[in-house]
Amino acid sequence: MHLTYVKTYSAIKGMEKKLVVITGGTKGIGRALVFRFGAAGFPVVTCARSTQDLHDLATDLQATYPGAVLHTFPADLSQASETRGFTDFVLGLGEVEVVINNTGSFIPGRLQDEPQDGSQLRQMLAVNLLSAYDVTLALLPGLIGRRGGHIFTICSTASIMPYPNGGSYGIAKFALLGLTKNLREELKEHNIRVTAVLPGATLTASWAGTDLPAERFVKAEDVAEAIFSTFSLSPHAVVEELLIRPQLGDL
Repeated sequence: MHLTYVKTYSAIKGMEKKLVVITGGTKGIGRALVFRFGAAGFPVVTCARSTQDLHDLATDLQATYPGAVLHTFPADLSQASETRGFTDFVLGLGEVEVVINNTGSFIPGRLQDEPQDGSQLRQMLAVNLLSAYDVTLALLPGLIGRRGGHIFTICSTASIMPYPNGGSYGIAKFALLGLTKNLREELKEHNIRVTAVLPGATLTASWAGTDLPAERFVKAEDVAEAIFSTFSLSPHAVVEELLIRPQLGDL
């Protein structure tokens, strides 16, 4: 399948910096991350399934931060072929400094109520785990080759605490944390930092329609700020796990 892309270029601001790759950048935490790194002058690459959402993201970013550099590519990262298209696109742009595996999806429900053909588990693994696995492995040789970089995986409190109605989503998020822990051990000798981000209930589209007050949720912008601060530490330190919960506790 032919994939098109939208590129937003402006002045040279940030072009001397290496790329920040953020998957699923049009909504929620991903969008907040695009704006946070864009504000700091980093050229950002992102993807999403909707070309229109990517176009709107680019327009909004330019309106807020004129001169910000954003490369976008439409792709469904639950599909291996489209993931390869995205990572090939990234590799054609230049060296990568940061990889943030943010793509994810949540389907609530108990395991006992899921389809018996295992389709829901396979879907949750494809979106929440295999997307991160495929993107990371494709971009890893460049990071290892230059002995530097930072990889973030957006896990969840569901990665460390099972809860009713978590179903296959919880399994996938537990596995994503396991992937992150293995990457941390394997890549420390290459000077590549690896961080698992475990947000609690965050006010994103996943909670659309809720009647709970906004103060019961973490703000996506707070998660983005915490990630940016973690990245900004000296190369001598790494935050291995970044656990962020609503001040009033889990929902």
